Amino acid sequence: MRIILAPMEGLVDAPIRETLTKVGGIDRCVTEFVRVTHGMLPPRVFYKYAPELHNQSLTEVGTPVAVQLLGSDPQQMARHGVRAAELGATQVDINFGCPAKTVNKHKGGCVLMREPELMHEIVAAVRQAVPKRVPVTAKMRLGYDDRSMGVACAQALEAAGAEEIVIHARSKVDGYKPPAYWEEIAQAREAVKTHIIANGEIWTVADYWRCREVSGCDDVMIGRGLIARPDLARQIKASQEGETVPDMTWQEAVALVREYATVLQGWLEDRYVTGRIKQWLNFLRQGFAEAEALWPEARKIRRVAPMMACLKQPGRVPALSCLPVSSLSGRAMAFNGADD
Repeated sequence: MRIILAPMEGLVDAPIRETLTKVGGIDRCVTEFVRVTHGMLPPRVFYKYAPELHNQSLTEVGTPVAVQLLGSDPQQMARHGVRAAELGATQVDINFGCPAKTVNKHKGGCVLMREPELMHEIVAAVRQAVPKRVPVTAKMRLGYDDRSMGVACAQALEAAGAEEIVIHARSKVDGYKPPAYWEEIAQAREAVKTHIIANGEIWTVADYWRCREVSGCDDVMIGRGLIARPDLARQIKASQEGETVPDMTWQEAVALVREYATVLQGWLEDRYVTGRIKQWLNFLRQGFAEAEALWPEARKIRRVAPMMACLKQPGRVPALSCLPVSSLSGRAMAFNGADD
Protein backbone atom coordinates (compact mmCIF):
# COMPACT_ATOMS: atom_id res chain seq x y z
CA MET A 1 0.00 0.00 0.00
CA ARG A 2 2.61 2.49 -1.17
CA ILE A 3 2.22 6.24 -1.58
CA ILE A 4 4.33 7.79 -4.32
CA LEU A 5 5.01 11.51 -4.70
CA ALA A 6 4.14 12.49 -8.26
CA PRO A 7 6.53 14.30 -10.59
CA MET A 8 5.32 17.87 -11.14
CA GLU A 9 7.59 19.71 -13.56
CA GLY A 10 8.47 23.15 -12.29
CA LEU A 11 7.47 22.43 -8.70
CA VAL A 12 8.40 19.02 -7.26
CA ASP A 13 12.15 19.52 -7.39
CA ALA A 14 14.79 17.94 -5.16
CA PRO A 15 14.39 20.47 -2.31
CA ILE A 16 10.65 19.89 -2.08
CA ARG A 17 11.18 16.13 -2.24
CA GLU A 18 13.54 16.44 0.72
CA THR A 19 11.05 18.61 2.60
CA LEU A 20 8.00 16.40 2.02
CA THR A 21 9.71 13.06 2.62
CA LYS A 22 10.87 14.34 6.02
CA VAL A 23 7.22 14.83 6.98
CA GLY A 24 6.68 11.10 6.48
CA GLY A 25 4.40 8.65 4.71
CA ILE A 26 5.95 8.85 1.23
CA ASP A 27 7.40 5.58 -0.05
CA ARG A 28 8.89 6.76 -3.35
CA CYS A 29 9.43 9.90 -5.43
CA VAL A 30 9.85 10.53 -9.15
CA THR A 31 11.94 13.37 -10.58
CA GLU A 32 10.82 16.10 -12.92
CA PHE A 33 11.31 14.77 -16.44
CA VAL A 34 14.70 14.83 -18.11
CA ARG A 35 13.95 15.87 -21.70
CA VAL A 36 15.65 13.59 -24.25
CA THR A 37 16.07 14.96 -27.78
CA HIS A 38 18.91 14.42 -30.27
CA GLY A 39 22.20 14.85 -28.42
CA MET A 40 23.54 12.90 -25.48
CA LEU A 41 22.95 14.80 -22.26
CA PRO A 42 25.95 15.21 -19.94
CA PRO A 43 25.88 13.88 -16.36
CA ARG A 44 25.36 17.38 -14.94
CA VAL A 45 21.83 17.45 -16.42
CA PHE A 46 20.92 14.24 -14.60
CA TYR A 47 22.40 15.57 -11.38
CA LYS A 48 20.45 18.82 -11.79
CA TYR A 49 17.13 16.98 -11.83
CA ALA A 50 18.18 14.13 -9.56
CA PRO A 51 20.89 15.21 -7.12
CA GLU A 52 19.82 12.15 -5.11
CA LEU A 53 22.00 10.19 -7.56
CA HIS A 54 24.89 11.28 -5.34
CA ASN A 55 23.16 9.47 -2.45
CA GLN A 56 22.30 6.08 -3.99
CA SER A 57 19.09 7.59 -5.44
CA LEU A 58 17.72 8.26 -1.97
CA THR A 59 16.48 11.39 -0.25
CA GLU A 60 18.12 12.37 3.02
CA VAL A 61 15.62 10.26 4.98
CA GLY A 62 16.11 7.26 2.69
CA THR A 63 13.14 7.53 0.31
CA PRO A 64 13.92 6.06 -3.15
CA VAL A 65 13.81 8.44 -6.12
CA ALA A 66 13.19 7.32 -9.71
CA VAL A 67 14.68 9.22 -12.65
CA GLN A 68 12.05 10.10 -15.24
CA LEU A 69 12.83 10.48 -18.95
CA LEU A 70 10.65 12.12 -21.62
CA GLY A 71 11.17 11.71 -25.35
CA SER A 72 10.00 9.91 -28.46
CA ASP A 73 13.16 8.42 -30.03
CA PRO A 74 13.49 4.81 -28.78
CA GLN A 75 17.26 4.59 -29.26
CA GLN A 76 17.96 7.96 -27.66
CA MET A 77 15.70 7.06 -24.75
CA ALA A 78 17.57 3.77 -24.39
CA ARG A 79 20.95 5.53 -24.38
CA HIS A 80 19.76 7.94 -21.71
CA GLY A 81 18.25 5.13 -19.65
CA VAL A 82 21.68 3.49 -19.65
CA ARG A 83 23.33 6.78 -18.67
CA ALA A 84 20.87 7.22 -15.79
CA ALA A 85 21.65 3.70 -14.54
CA GLU A 86 25.40 4.30 -14.87
CA LEU A 87 25.03 7.41 -12.71
CA GLY A 88 23.23 5.44 -10.03
CA ALA A 89 19.52 5.47 -10.91
CA THR A 90 17.72 2.56 -9.24
CA GLN A 91 14.57 3.05 -11.35
CA VAL A 92 14.03 4.58 -14.79
CA ASP A 93 10.54 5.95 -15.41
CA ILE A 94 9.19 7.04 -18.80
CA ASN A 95 6.75 9.93 -19.16
CA PHE A 96 3.70 9.33 -21.36
CA GLY A 97 1.43 11.50 -19.20
CA CYS A 98 2.57 15.10 -19.60
CA PRO A 99 -0.33 17.18 -21.03
CA ALA A 100 1.65 20.41 -21.56
CA LYS A 101 1.19 21.86 -25.05
CA THR A 102 4.86 22.77 -25.41
CA VAL A 103 5.83 19.17 -24.68
CA ASN A 104 3.12 17.51 -26.77
CA LYS A 105 3.78 19.61 -29.87
CA HIS A 106 7.36 18.29 -29.85
CA LYS A 107 6.05 14.71 -29.67
CA GLY A 108 6.62 14.12 -26.00
CA GLY A 109 4.42 13.07 -23.11
CA CYS A 110 0.74 12.29 -23.47
CA VAL A 111 0.53 12.84 -27.24
CA LEU A 112 2.39 9.52 -27.64
CA MET A 113 -0.74 7.77 -26.40
CA ARG A 114 -2.05 8.22 -29.93
CA GLU A 115 0.67 5.73 -30.94
CA PRO A 116 0.77 2.73 -28.60
CA GLU A 117 3.15 1.01 -31.03
CA LEU A 118 5.70 3.77 -30.51
CA MET A 119 5.16 3.64 -26.74
CA HIS A 120 5.98 -0.07 -26.98
CA GLU A 121 9.13 0.61 -29.00
CA ILE A 122 10.37 3.20 -26.51
CA VAL A 123 9.85 1.07 -23.42
CA ALA A 124 11.17 -2.08 -25.10
CA ALA A 125 14.34 -0.25 -26.19
CA VAL A 126 14.92 1.14 -22.70
CA ARG A 127 14.16 -2.18 -21.03
CA GLN A 128 16.55 -4.05 -23.31
CA ALA A 129 19.35 -1.53 -22.76
CA VAL A 130 19.08 -0.87 -19.04
CA PRO A 131 20.49 -3.47 -16.62
CA LYS A 132 17.85 -5.91 -15.39
CA ARG A 133 18.45 -4.85 -11.79
CA VAL A 134 17.00 -1.42 -12.63
CA PRO A 135 13.19 -1.45 -13.01
CA VAL A 136 11.80 0.35 -16.06
CA THR A 137 8.39 1.86 -15.37
CA ALA A 138 6.00 4.25 -17.12
CA LYS A 139 3.41 6.90 -16.38
CA MET A 140 0.46 7.59 -18.67
CA ARG A 141 -3.06 8.96 -18.77
CA LEU A 142 -6.22 7.27 -20.07
CA GLY A 143 -5.71 8.77 -23.51
CA TYR A 144 -5.02 11.97 -25.41
CA ASP A 145 -8.12 13.06 -27.36
CA ASP A 146 -10.41 11.02 -25.10
CA ARG A 147 -10.18 8.21 -22.55
CA SER A 148 -10.40 5.36 -25.04
CA MET A 149 -6.71 4.38 -25.14
CA GLY A 150 -6.10 3.33 -21.54
CA VAL A 151 -6.35 -0.42 -22.10
CA ALA A 152 -4.47 -0.50 -25.42
CA CYS A 153 -1.59 1.61 -24.11
CA ALA A 154 -1.31 -0.34 -20.86
CA GLN A 155 -1.15 -3.55 -22.88
CA ALA A 156 1.54 -2.08 -25.13
CA LEU A 157 3.63 -1.07 -22.11
CA GLU A 158 3.20 -4.47 -20.50
CA ALA A 159 4.27 -6.25 -23.69
CA ALA A 160 7.35 -3.99 -23.82
CA GLY A 161 8.44 -5.05 -20.35
CA ALA A 162 7.36 -2.19 -18.08
CA GLU A 163 7.51 -3.40 -14.47
CA GLU A 164 4.92 -0.89 -13.24
CA ILE A 165 2.50 1.55 -14.86
CA VAL A 166 1.08 4.65 -13.20
CA ILE A 167 -2.22 5.76 -14.72
CA HIS A 168 -3.54 9.28 -14.24
CA ALA A 169 -7.31 8.88 -14.34
CA ARG A 170 -7.99 11.47 -17.05
CA SER A 171 -7.21 12.12 -20.71
CA LYS A 172 -5.07 15.00 -21.92
CA VAL A 173 -8.24 16.82 -22.97
CA ASP A 174 -9.70 16.33 -19.49
CA GLY A 175 -6.71 18.21 -18.08
CA TYR A 176 -7.17 18.47 -14.31
CA LYS A 177 -10.94 18.97 -14.26
CA PRO A 178 -12.73 16.69 -11.81
CA PRO A 179 -13.81 14.01 -11.66
CA ALA A 180 -11.02 11.49 -11.91
CA TYR A 181 -12.18 8.37 -13.73
CA TRP A 182 -10.79 5.80 -11.33
CA GLU A 183 -13.16 3.15 -12.67
CA GLU A 184 -11.38 3.39 -16.03
CA ILE A 185 -8.07 2.67 -14.32
CA ALA A 186 -9.76 -0.53 -13.14
CA GLN A 187 -10.50 -1.47 -16.76
CA ALA A 188 -6.82 -1.15 -17.67
CA ARG A 189 -5.73 -2.97 -14.51
CA GLU A 190 -8.00 -5.91 -15.34
CA ALA A 191 -6.56 -6.10 -18.88
CA VAL A 192 -2.91 -6.54 -17.84
CA LYS A 193 -0.82 -8.44 -15.30
CA THR A 194 1.65 -5.58 -14.82
CA HIS A 195 1.29 -3.74 -11.52
CA ILE A 196 -0.88 -0.64 -11.92
CA ILE A 197 -0.67 2.44 -9.70
CA ALA A 198 -3.62 4.86 -9.51
CA ASN A 199 -3.17 8.62 -9.78
CA GLY A 200 -5.42 11.66 -9.89
CA GLU A 201 -7.71 13.75 -7.64
CA ILE A 202 -6.58 12.39 -4.27
CA TRP A 203 -6.88 15.31 -1.89
CA THR A 204 -8.02 13.63 1.35
CA VAL A 205 -7.79 10.41 3.30
CA ALA A 206 -11.33 9.62 2.16
CA ASP A 207 -10.32 10.19 -1.49
CA TYR A 208 -7.46 7.73 -1.03
CA TRP A 209 -9.69 4.95 0.21
CA ARG A 210 -12.33 5.65 -2.44
CA CYS A 211 -9.68 5.61 -5.19
CA ARG A 212 -8.36 2.28 -3.98
CA GLU A 213 -11.85 0.79 -3.86
CA VAL A 214 -12.89 2.01 -7.31
CA SER A 215 -9.60 1.43 -9.14
CA GLY A 216 -8.70 -1.80 -7.39
CA CYS A 217 -5.11 -0.55 -7.03
CA ASP A 218 -3.15 -1.06 -3.82
CA ASP A 219 -0.66 1.74 -4.56
CA VAL A 220 -1.41 5.36 -5.37
CA MET A 221 0.54 8.34 -6.66
CA ILE A 222 -0.33 11.78 -5.28
CA GLY A 223 0.80 15.18 -6.56
CA ARG A 224 -1.28 18.27 -5.90
CA GLY A 225 -2.91 16.76 -2.81
CA LEU A 226 0.46 16.39 -1.11
CA ILE A 227 1.47 19.93 -2.02
CA ALA A 228 -1.79 21.26 -0.56
CA ARG A 229 -1.51 19.15 2.62
CA PRO A 230 2.11 18.08 3.23
CA ASP A 231 0.96 15.65 5.92
CA LEU A 232 -1.55 13.83 3.70
CA ALA A 233 0.70 10.78 3.19
CA ARG A 234 1.33 10.60 6.93
CA GLN A 235 -2.41 10.78 7.58
CA ILE A 236 -3.07 8.02 5.05
CA LYS A 237 -0.42 5.77 6.57
CA ALA A 238 -2.04 6.19 9.98
CA SER A 239 -5.45 5.35 8.52
CA GLN A 240 -4.03 2.13 7.06
CA GLU A 241 -3.33 1.09 10.65
CA GLY A 242 -6.74 2.23 11.85
CA GLU A 243 -5.15 5.17 13.64
CA THR A 244 -5.22 8.95 13.40
CA VAL A 245 -2.52 11.57 13.85
CA PRO A 246 -2.97 15.28 14.56
CA ASP A 247 -3.37 17.50 11.51
CA MET A 248 -0.37 19.62 10.55
CA THR A 249 -0.74 23.15 11.87
CA TRP A 250 -0.22 26.27 9.78
CA GLN A 251 2.89 27.06 11.82
CA GLU A 252 4.35 23.69 10.85
CA ALA A 253 3.38 24.12 7.20
CA VAL A 254 4.84 27.60 6.84
CA ALA A 255 8.03 26.39 8.51
CA LEU A 256 8.33 23.84 5.68
CA VAL A 257 7.90 26.58 3.09
CA ARG A 258 10.60 28.70 4.76
CA GLU A 259 12.96 25.71 4.86
CA TYR A 260 12.25 25.04 1.19
CA ALA A 261 12.85 28.69 0.30
CA THR A 262 16.17 28.72 2.12
CA VAL A 263 17.42 25.70 0.17
CA LEU A 264 16.15 27.10 -3.13
CA GLN A 265 18.26 30.23 -2.70
CA GLY A 266 21.32 28.09 -3.28
CA TRP A 267 19.81 26.73 -6.48
CA LEU A 268 17.95 29.45 -8.33
CA GLU A 269 17.79 33.18 -9.03
CA ASP A 270 15.48 35.22 -6.80
CA ARG A 271 12.67 35.50 -9.33
CA TYR A 272 12.53 31.73 -9.74
CA VAL A 273 12.69 31.16 -5.99
CA THR A 274 9.73 33.44 -5.31
CA GLY A 275 7.87 31.86 -8.22
CA ARG A 276 8.15 28.38 -6.72
CA ILE A 277 7.28 29.62 -3.24
CA LYS A 278 4.14 31.23 -4.64
CA GLN A 279 3.23 28.01 -6.46
CA TRP A 280 3.39 26.13 -3.18
CA LEU A 281 1.49 28.81 -1.25
CA ASN A 282 -1.19 28.76 -3.91
CA PHE A 283 -1.71 25.04 -3.34
CA LEU A 284 -1.62 25.49 0.44
CA ARG A 285 -4.71 27.69 0.11
CA GLN A 286 -6.58 24.43 -0.43
CA GLY A 287 -5.57 23.10 2.97
CA PHE A 288 -5.04 26.13 5.21
CA ALA A 289 -7.24 29.15 5.74
CA GLU A 290 -4.13 31.06 6.85
CA ALA A 291 -2.55 30.57 3.44
CA GLU A 292 -5.70 31.96 1.84
CA ALA A 293 -5.40 35.04 4.07
CA LEU A 294 -1.70 35.44 3.26
CA TRP A 295 -2.10 34.99 -0.49
CA PRO A 296 -3.20 38.52 -1.54
CA GLU A 297 0.01 39.97 -0.09
CA ALA A 298 2.38 37.13 -1.00
CA ARG A 299 1.33 36.89 -4.63
CA LYS A 300 2.60 40.44 -5.27
CA ILE A 301 6.10 39.83 -3.87
CA ARG A 302 8.88 39.32 -6.42
CA ARG A 303 12.01 39.15 -4.28
CA VAL A 304 13.09 36.55 -1.76
CA ALA A 305 13.87 38.80 1.23
CA PRO A 306 10.41 40.38 1.47
CA MET A 307 8.82 36.99 0.81
CA MET A 308 10.75 35.45 3.71
CA ALA A 309 9.81 38.39 5.89
CA CYS A 310 6.17 37.88 4.98
CA LEU A 311 6.35 34.20 5.87
CA LYS A 312 8.08 34.93 9.17
CA GLN A 313 5.32 37.21 10.42
CA PRO A 314 2.39 34.99 11.38
CA GLY A 315 0.84 38.00 13.10
CA ARG A 316 -0.18 39.25 9.68
CA VAL A 317 -2.32 36.18 9.24
CA PRO A 318 -5.66 36.04 11.06
CA ALA A 319 -5.94 33.25 13.61
CA LEU A 320 -7.94 30.94 11.39
CA SER A 321 -8.10 27.21 11.85
CA CYS A 322 -6.57 24.85 9.33
CA LEU A 323 -8.77 22.64 7.21
CA PRO A 324 -8.26 19.02 8.25
CA VAL A 325 -7.09 16.51 5.70
CA SER A 326 -10.39 14.66 6.09
CA SER A 327 -12.46 17.65 4.93
CA LEU A 328 -10.65 19.28 2.03
CA SER A 329 -12.98 20.35 -0.75
CA GLY A 330 -11.01 18.60 -3.47
CA ARG A 331 -11.88 21.37 -5.90
CA ALA A 332 -9.91 21.45 -9.12
CA MET A 333 -6.65 23.33 -9.23
CA ALA A 334 -4.82 23.85 -12.47
CA PHE A 335 -1.14 23.15 -12.77
CA ASN A 336 1.03 24.20 -15.66
CA GLY A 337 3.76 21.66 -15.13
CA ALA A 338 4.07 18.10 -16.34
CA ASP A 339 1.52 16.07 -14.44
CA ASP A 340 0.57 14.83 -11.00
